[in-house]
Amino acid sequence: MTMRIALFGQAPVAVDCLDRLHAAGHEVVGVFAPPDGSRPDPLAARAKELGLTVVQRRFFRKKSGEPIPKALEEYRALDAELNVLASLTSFLPVEITDAPRHKSICFHPSLLPAYRGGNAMQWQIIDGALEVGVSIFVPDEGVDTGPLVVQKGGVKLDATDTTGTLFFKKLYPLGVEALVEAVDLIDRDEAELQVQSENGASFQGLVDDSVAAISLAKSAAEIDRLVRGCDPQPGAFLQRTGQTIRLYDVKLVNTESTGPVGSVVRIDEAGLLLQLDGGQLLVGRVRADAGKESSADYAKRSGLTAGDLLTDA
Repeated sequence: MTMRIALFGQAPVAVDCLDRLHAAGHEVVGVFAPPDGSRPDPLAARAKELGLTVVQRRFFRKKSGEPIPKALEEYRALDAELNVLASLTSFLPVEITDAPRHKSICFHPSLLPAYRGGNAMQWQIIDGALEVGVSIFVPDEGVDTGPLVVQKGGVKLDATDTTGTLFFKKLYPLGVEALVEAVDLIDRDEAELQVQSENGASFQGLVDDSVAAISLAKSAAEIDRLVRGCDPQPGAFLQRTGQTIRLYDVKLVNTESTGPVGSVVRIDEAGLLLQLDGGQLLVGRVRADAGKESSADYAKRSGLTAGDLLTDA
């Protein structure tokens, strides 16, 4: 059997999912991709290569939650049997999510009900989770609260994982596998929906600058996790004489204490070594008054030297 599928999402999850569903013989009746930026959107480009109907739009509903009439018209013309939401960052109105015979399935990068919300990967690193995974669920009126179709866990977080490495190297490939498996189960009428338990449920807000501001009163391990959770966005930061310095590519290297907390121990080609409470953090790259650059290049350009102090944001 095959289904008429409408695919919503963005690269890379949606591109790989599109290729897998198309190869499996499903009829992808429409692909909803983001508008083109400075370059053509990868999902839209791939769908066009396959000769599929492509709609590029960022918003599907008004602030009130009501559907945008044009978006609803575009969707209804497809007569889909299932919506696949593959790393979709826009909100869909219920008139779209619940319209098909099989409704919708959505990818989420955590083992629900833990870490509901839009920045699940960031928070799992910040909180020091040891094992993570992905969930495929049917959206309902809540935030990531709908019944589960497929879950895949067993992903270990490494001590150097950032949000970027966690997604690209671990959770996105696993998410594609889980989405394809969920479609197959629904197609064979073998999907067993599981209502989410509220035991162990959690919801975290967005990781913005209010979260990314580093407090040097925290331990080296906590700061290390915060920096990695905020890499690549928004970038955890300290201050240097009023200038914001965002830290990237970090590694907690030892527990030595050779100076006051916040002091620069040394700077060399390996990076900037920063003294924290209970350890030293090696910072490979920073972003201050220019784009991202190596710590060594920033220090040379700005005059930062060993013994200088960075302070709380």
